Formats: sequence, C-alpha cells, structure tokens
Amino acid sequence: MSAYFTDADCDIGAFTQLIDRQLDPAAVPHAARVVSNLPVYDVAGLAGTLADVAGRRRLMGEWATVLRDHSGALVLKGALTDMAVLDEATALFNRIIAQERETSTGGDHFAGAGANDRVWNSLQKMCLAAPGLFARYFASPAIAAACEAWLGPGYQMTAQVNQVHPGGKAQVAHRDYHLGFMEPERAAAFPAQAHLLSPFLTLQGAIAHCDMPVESGPTRLLPFSQAFGPGYLACLRPEFRALFAARHVQVALDKGDALFFSPALFHAAGDNRSAAVQRMANLVQISSPMGRSLEAVDRVAMVRALFPVLKSMALPPAQQAAVIAAAAEGYPFPTNLDTDPPVGGLMGESQAELLARALAEGMSEPAFAAALAAHGAKRVP
Repeated sequence: MSAYFTDADCDIGAFTQLIDRQLDPAAVPHAARVVSNLPVYDVAGLAGTLADVAGRRRLMGEWATVLRDHSGALVLKGALTDMAVLDEATALFNRIIAQERETSTGGDHFAGAGANDRVWNSLQKMCLAAPGLFARYFASPAIAAACEAWLGPGYQMTAQVNQVHPGGKAQVAHRDYHLGFMEPERAAAFPAQAHLLSPFLTLQGAIAHCDMPVESGPTRLLPFSQAFGPGYLACLRPEFRALFAARHVQVALDKGDALFFSPALFHAAGDNRSAAVQRMANLVQISSPMGRSLEAVDRVAMVRALFPVLKSMALPPAQQAAVIAAAAEGYPFPTNLDTDPPVGGLMGESQAELLARALAEGMSEPAFAAALAAHGAKRVP
C-alpha cells in the first residue's frame, strides 16, 4: 500500500472486481432476506435477540461485519413503529423548515440549493422544542444497537433532516464525513492509513419519515464499494461516478424503517421522480467517542496571544505553518451549519486557516480579534 493515495491508485478495474461480489445469505443469518445485495432485518422479529446480552452482541457483530466486509449497508425494517411519534416529529420538522426558510442560505454538501429543505442539527432542535417527543423518538433499541455495533458505547449522535420535493434531482456520488467532506487536494494530503481509519469514526443512517418507493429517490448505494482503499479520491473521478450511476441499487423504505451504512460506501440521494411524495428522512450521523484530544485547550486564547508575535517574527513559511499547527484548531468541525453552512465548498475556514490568512493579509490586532470572535460565534449551536 502506498504511503499516500494518489489518482494512480484509483484502478477502476480493481474497483469493478470488488463491487462484482455477491452477499452470501449465510453471512447474515439474522437477516430476514437479502435485497439487491443488502441485508434486510425485521426489527420486530429480533426483539428477543436485542433483549438478550449474548444475542445482542452476536447481532451487533454481524452488523459490524456487514458494514466493514460485506455490503457496507443494512436495512432495519420497523426501527420505529409508533407512527404517531413519526407524524409528530415530521410536523415539528416542517414547522422548523417554514420558520428557517426566510433566513436559510440554502447550502448543502452534495446537492444544489432549492432541491430540498434541510434542518441542520435536528437532534438538538427536536430535543429542546419537544423533549418528550425526542425521548419517544430515540427510544429504539435497534437504532442504539446499530450505533454501538460500529462505534462502541459512548457514541455521539447528531442528525440533520433532509426533505426532497418531487422533481428534486439526485446528489452526486460521494463518500461522507470525515474525508468525504474534503476537496480532493485536501483529502490526498492525509496518509493512506487515515483514509482507512476515517470510515471507522462515523456511522451514517437515515430514518424514513414517509413511505419511500424507489421513484421517490431513496438513497442510491453501491454495495462493497466501502472496501476500496483510495475511494475518497476515486469517488470524485468521472469514470467512477459513471460506474456508480450504472451499478447503484436502491431499496424502497417504509415509514419507520432505518438504513445504516458505512460513510465510505459510495452513495447519493436519488431523483424524486414521484408526483407527490415529499421524501423526508432524518439523517443521523453518529461519531466515535474516541475522536477527541486528551486535554481541553483554550486555542482561542493561544492564537490571540500568538498573532502579534508571529506577525513581528516573520518566520519562513514552513516554520510559521509548524507553529500554527501546534497552537490553532486545524479542523473546521464540529460547527453550526445554520450559521456556518457549506456554501461555496464542503467545509468552512478553520481557526488555523484564519490565523494564516490574517498574517498573510497583515491584519491589525483589533481586526484579527474581531475576526476570531466572529469565527467562534458562528460555530456556537
């Protein structure tokens, strides 16, 4: 394996051979059936297994193996069964959409503005607006087990609602957070082991808030594609996106079903070709509890103190970059996507990038202090 993945590693022949595989039903004994290489699990039928400590662990082991080594995705039929809860949540999200429509910038990561409605941080907004509803909504042992199967205990839940109107166009094929939210040059700067690690830091999911026939555009998936090492670079190339367009699969979802998949799986929301389905899904994105530093550091205070020193020292570029990397927050996430939306790119400016830009532009200390305060303010939920 190369120390760094490059375009030369994006061998479409090897990729095609990988996705030509078929899921052996014997590998997913708890599944009710296999549809288009995706195992489908009947949550009601697994109630006893989920309630048993040993049985739950066996089931979670199966799900982890599916996400890592097999299809890369699985469907939980009836993950939520209380339709009144789903209807209440849908009504709440629609009220939030209506309230926010006046101020929304329309930014989205992989779809054009206007094709859909987003509720960023739907998790917090639901919890604060209707905590009882939140408790009933997330009281799903199956969803909790899926999260724990991939990330272990202590996982961190986030969620964003996506509602796609009839006529809404498909997203482009992509992988997801972390490396999937980077432009190719930035992703290529990370060593190969980071590309292989990234999928183990998050889990993607979608909870269906309505029946989603295929014509309404449920998520397009390319089974087994998560196993392609240089896939964060490959999924951006036109020949790989063309292969995705030709080979992807879609599974119809019923209201209350949940889909979980590896963030490294090539995927994209589909075209809503229906006449009237307002396709709404609550997109859960769950993070590992381990992606955190050992100590809490006040990096705002550090960069504020460093700015005049670096400005006066005029270090050579490589040395200045090393100092900035040691002191400043180099990653623009987590953020508040309502006030720091992905407009004009896949991610906003990091604190480290702000400091470097301020030095390059010769900002005054008051101007930098104001810029730093504005940068922090727009990230607060």
